[in-house]
Amino acid sequence: MAKLSQEDLLAQFEEMTLIELSEFVKAFEEKFDVTAAAAAPVVVAGGAGAAAGAEAPEEKDEFDVILSGAGDKKIQVIKVVRELTSLGLKEAKDLVDGAPKPVLEKVNKEAADKAKEALEGAGASVEVK
Repeated sequence: MAKLSQEDLLAQFEEMTLIELSEFVKAFEEKFDVTAAAAAPVVVAGGAGAAAGAEAPEEKDEFDVILSGAGDKKIQVIKVVRELTSLGLKEAKDLVDGAPKPVLEKVNKEAADKAKEALEGAGASVEVK
């Protein structure tokens, strides 16, 4: 199998949806027994930034999902945050404890709505901006 260059890999990641990218990061973490929590926000922000430059700024197409509060079911909220972000347990707990904090940044409307629904289903207070 031919070795892919960084540019080839980035081109492949650029074509992936946020959910596909999240699943890839989880598989990568399992295969190589590592945590990519620090790299995940950079990859997401980089991919979203490239898409933003190509579209007209008239209509808002990027949204931030902000966790306002954890509610009564903090453990459930932590689980949902981990599913949405690929963060480790400690990082997800710190995010939930430090609310209000952004869970997802610069995602499309559909991903923001799904994240809001999942977090509210777990008992959290959520804002989409």
